[in-house]
Amino acid sequence: MPRPAPKFASLLLASLLPFLPSASAQSGVFTVAQHGHPVGTASFTFASAPDGYSSTSLVRLDMNGLNYSLSKTESLSAANRLRHVQLSAVINGSAVNVTAAPDSAQILINISANGRSSTTRLDSHPAAVFLPDFDPGALETLLTLAVTRNNSGLWAIVPRQARSIQPIQIATLADEQGTLDGSSILVHHLKATIGGATTELFSGPVNQLLQAELPQQGFALVRKGFVLTPPAKPGAPPQSEQPNPAGQPVQQ
Repeated sequence: MPRPAPKFASLLLASLLPFLPSASAQSGVFTVAQHGHPVGTASFTFASAPDGYSSTSLVRLDMNGLNYSLSKTESLSAANRLRHVQLSAVINGSAVNVTAAPDSAQILINISANGRSSTTRLDSHPAAVFLPDFDPGALETLLTLAVTRNNSGLWAIVPRQARSIQPIQIATLADEQGTLDGSSILVHHLKATIGGATTELFSGPVNQLLQAELPQQGFALVRKGFVLTPPAKPGAPPQSEQPNPAGQPVQQ
C-alpha cells in the first residue's frame, strides 16, 4: 500500500499519482483455499486517518475441524508503526479478544479467552507487524514496510499461542506474471520466513497484495480476480506436444 513520501520527493510522487491507488481508501477481497479447495474468505480496508492510517480486516473459514472468524481494527502511524490494535476471534466456538499497543519501550498485549485474562509484554521494534492467521491487511502492511525498510529490521507480533515477537527474514525472488481482472500484470515474488515457517508473497507493481501461500499447511489467500501464471519448466515442450503414456499427443 503506497504511503506518503518525504517532502523532498513530492515532485516525484506527484508524477506517479496517476498510476497509484488512492491512499485514502485501499481494500482487497480474497478467497482462502486449502490444497486448491475454497474454505473461506478474507478482506481488508485501509483508510487515511489523522497522522496515519486506520485499517480493518475480516476473515471467515469453515472447514472440517476448523471454524474460524476474525475481526481486527488497527491504527497505524504515517510510518506504518503500530499504535493500537483490537482483535476479536471465534475459534471452534471459543471467543478470543486481544488488544495491543506500545507502552514505553514495550508492546503491551491483553488477551481474554475461555473466561481468563492475561497480559504479555514484548520488546518493541519500529517495524513490527501484528500478524494474526490469514490476515491480508497485516500482510499488506508487511509488504509496505519491506519496501520502505529494504527488507530489513522487520518483526512479527504473533498473537496466538506463545504470543511472541519474532524476526522476519525477507528474500526477493524472480518476478512472475499474472492477470488481474483479465489484464496482464507484473507480479513481484517475496519469501517471508517467520519462526522457521515460510510465507510466499505475491504483489503487484504498486505493492498491492495479490496472493499469499503457506506451503506447510497448504493454505493460500488469492485476491478476487487474480490468477498467477505458472512459469514454464525449462526445456519443457508445450503441453499439446507432450506424449501420454500410450504415445499419443495430449489433447487440450
